[in-house]
Amino acid sequence: MPHAPRSLLGLGLLSACLMLVGTGCKPGATTAADINPIGSYALVSVDGQAVPCTTTHEGHTMTIKSGLFTINDDGTCRSRITLAMPSRPDMNVEVKATYTRKGPELTMQWEGAGTTLGNVNGNTFTMTNESMVFAYAK
Repeated sequence: MPHAPRSLLGLGLLSACLMLVGTGCKPGATTAADINPIGSYALVSVDGQAVPCTTTHEGHTMTIKSGLFTINDDGTCRSRITLAMPSRPDMNVEVKATYTRKGPELTMQWEGAGTTLGNVNGNTFTMTNESMVFAYAK
């Protein structure tokens, strides 16, 4: 009977190895090459708050009502956000950028401004801009 415990141990290790290998080879698992960021994404949250939401930026309180982020296949993208500030009518703020892509990460160079990093994960797009985290969904 001294061989029985070793056999059970061997079967256990074999099962564990197969489980580890199997988790890395799931059908339907995506790679960076499979990611297609092209499309329109609706703004769903800012700094974890569901849109519409009220936030403060550079000392100004505003309500972010909606937003749309569009990634085009020609290396351009644009962001359009509708917001309201106290005692002012709604404003639409639209900015454009060019981007480069490395896997799921986009590096955006905004017209007349700086650079922002964004990330595509499935049907979501997130970016941090001006210390605010914007989350979008297709």
